[in-house]
Amino acid sequence: MKTLRMEEMNWVDIKKAIDDGFKTVVIGVGSTEQHGPHLPTKTDAIIADVLVNLIVQNLKNALQARTIKVGCSDHHLPFSGTISLKKSTLKAIIHDYIESLQKHGFENIIFIPTHGGNFNPLKEAVEEAQEKYPGIKIFGFTDLLGFVEAEDKIAAEFNITKEVAGAHAGEVETSQMLAIAENLVEKKRFQPGYLGVLGEEEIEKLFKNGMPSLTKIGIIGDPTNASKKRGKIYLEKIAEFLTDEIKKHKLA
Repeated sequence: MKTLRMEEMNWVDIKKAIDDGFKTVVIGVGSTEQHGPHLPTKTDAIIADVLVNLIVQNLKNALQARTIKVGCSDHHLPFSGTISLKKSTLKAIIHDYIESLQKHGFENIIFIPTHGGNFNPLKEAVEEAQEKYPGIKIFGFTDLLGFVEAEDKIAAEFNITKEVAGAHAGEVETSQMLAIAENLVEKKRFQPGYLGVLGEEEIEKLFKNGMPSLTKIGIIGDPTNASKKRGKIYLEKIAEFLTDEIKKHKLA
């Protein structure tokens, strides 16, 4: 096949792929929100799209459905350009995706979130949908701290500390965006953001009080020394990590 992205395929070829054993479909769940003064608001959505494409290539028997490009981003609303869905809205979209996709013969429906605010709504939606459709497997990677720790571990291979790697518009995300769409990165605006501890307490604080409670510029981490070369490696290794997580649940 020329592509694994269903949005680029016609229905005839999609049906043939499913009939030929492509019974797994993977969907990225991104956001449209501020990513500091240097990255575009579609950062999470474009990273989700690229990661999922790498994942379906790794799985061999999977297709990629259109990325959900807006998520739950209330904690970023103090920054211009952020668009946020209500939790109920995102859950409804996820349910509608599942209802549509299960009709076509997919046996495994997998969601990969790349924005922290989407993890809990996705977890609830997947659990509800699994009860409704017990004959198929529905999975969402909803371990937010596990996702952050995986990125930090990969960054550490390049002697990048977890504080610099960051969880939002820091070295890791900025490097990824340099690898994906360098023309959208404002390099002259690179500056460090919040570099303190980022544990459950801090994450709860930013969700409750908004991102400015941790960082006035919307950055957690330090993008100053971001690298296009590292960004490509980050994407590939994170995709491998997520592929392994999917396989652990016997979804491929």
